[in-house]
Amino acid sequence: MAVVKKQPVAEAQPQTITVAHSPDSDDAFMFYGLATNKLETNGLKFEHTLKDIQSLNEDAREGVYDVTAISFHAYAYVGDKYALLPHGASIGDNYGPIVVTKEPREAAEISKMKIAIPGELTSAYLALRIYDKDFRHVVLPFDEIIDAVQNGEADAGLLIHEGQLFYNQLGLHKVLDLGEWWFDKTGLPLPMGGNVIRRDLGKDLMHQVSQYLHESIQYSMENREDALAYAMQFARDMQPELADRFVAMWVNDLTLDYGDRGREAVTRLLDEGHKAGIIPHKVKVDFVE
Repeated sequence: MAVVKKQPVAEAQPQTITVAHSPDSDDAFMFYGLATNKLETNGLKFEHTLKDIQSLNEDAREGVYDVTAISFHAYAYVGDKYALLPHGASIGDNYGPIVVTKEPREAAEISKMKIAIPGELTSAYLALRIYDKDFRHVVLPFDEIIDAVQNGEADAGLLIHEGQLFYNQLGLHKVLDLGEWWFDKTGLPLPMGGNVIRRDLGKDLMHQVSQYLHESIQYSMENREDALAYAMQFARDMQPELADRFVAMWVNDLTLDYGDRGREAVTRLLDEGHKAGIIPHKVKVDFVE
């Protein structure tokens, strides 16, 4: 009687979810739990890519990654491919991007300025255009903006990262805090960036991935010291105290869940952008529930 050999059963390969976010300390902090395999993800493997926010905005228009951090301004152009996750947002409550100059200037002068900005799809640029549509601009990598102001390449700079915390130590002057202006105008926080997920993953997988990303943020907030130490390796030689302050600004209760106020803020920002003629169409803000 012939012996029939049993064929080895192939192990199911984990499904890979591509995740892209910026190397900023706040983004790295949020993804600590997932990036360091601290969480059980039941057959899903998360592959992380780090890029600057302008590159992520441009990649999102091509649908490159399954999950990506983007500016809310960019969401206006990718809503057909992506839905917003209900967590992971960077939202400033009465603070935000700052316009700085080398010499003291008034906000009323912004229309006469050439301003260095970190990208035309950034929410900071959208908010500044809503504030004043007439200024000229030059696009520079965010970490070159302070130098451009100091050497006279630009009259002013729009700061979206940790430069918000130490520009005055470099002898620069605040002209306008867009988060303060927006709060005075609307009573709402100013939303900068959020995480989106590809619609073609399907509802079940979108919800599963959303759950793990939420758990990652929760884990980081509960293990703050370890998560901050992890984030520091991406913090461009920032001092730990400064990184801690920066993370505290942009990873908060609204990061875990937008809530009604955070969602209203996103809708209002995009509506105002449309009314001002900056965004050519009305944007439907669609969250994964």
